[in-house]
Amino acid sequence: MNLANQLTLFRIALIPLLVLVFYLPFDWSYPLSAAVFTIAAVTDWLDGYVARRYDQSTPFGAFLDPVADKLMVAVALVLLVGDHANAWFAIPAVIIVGREIVISALREWMAELGKRASVAVSFLGKFKTTMQMVAIIVLLAFNPDQYPNWRLVGYVTLYLAAGLTLWSMIIYLKAAWPELMAEEGVTK
Repeated sequence: MNLANQLTLFRIALIPLLVLVFYLPFDWSYPLSAAVFTIAAVTDWLDGYVARRYDQSTPFGAFLDPVADKLMVAVALVLLVGDHANAWFAIPAVIIVGREIVISALREWMAELGKRASVAVSFLGKFKTTMQMVAIIVLLAFNPDQYPNWRLVGYVTLYLAAGLTLWSMIIYLKAAWPELMAEEGVTK
C-alpha cells in the first residue's frame, strides 16, 4: 500500500466526516465542511502527483482514484441540494452527477474494446474538475440564507462547471462515436 493509494483511501474516509460535519447544528459547520472538502480536493491532486513523481501508479490506484473523486463530489452535491432546495441548484447538480455516470460507463466500455485512450482525461476535464471543486467549496463554506452574495458566486461557478461538464462530455462522446455506431463485429 503506497502513499498515493493511502491518500486516495484517506479521501474516501473523509466522506462520512463531511456528512457528519455538514449536519452539525452550529454555524461553524459551514466553514468546517468546506475545510474537509478542501482537504479531500488537495489529496486528489496530491495522490496523482505522488503516483507520477514517485512511480507509484498501481491498478488499484487507477481504479480507486476516480471512484473517490466521484463519490466525494456526488456526496457533497447531494448534501448541498438539501441546503439549496431549488431547481436552480438541482439542475447543475444533476448535470454534473449524470455526466460522471455517463462518462464512467463510456470509459469502461471503451476499455473493454481496448480503446480507453480515446476517452482519456483531458485538460478540459481537469479544468472542469477544478471549477466543480471551487463551486462546492464556496457553497459549503457559507450559509446560503446568511450570505446570498457567496451563494450567487457558488451558483455562477457551479453553472460554469456544469457547462464545462457538458462540453467535455460532448468531446468524449464524439471521440467514442465511431465505436458507438459501429455494427457488431465491425469497428472503424
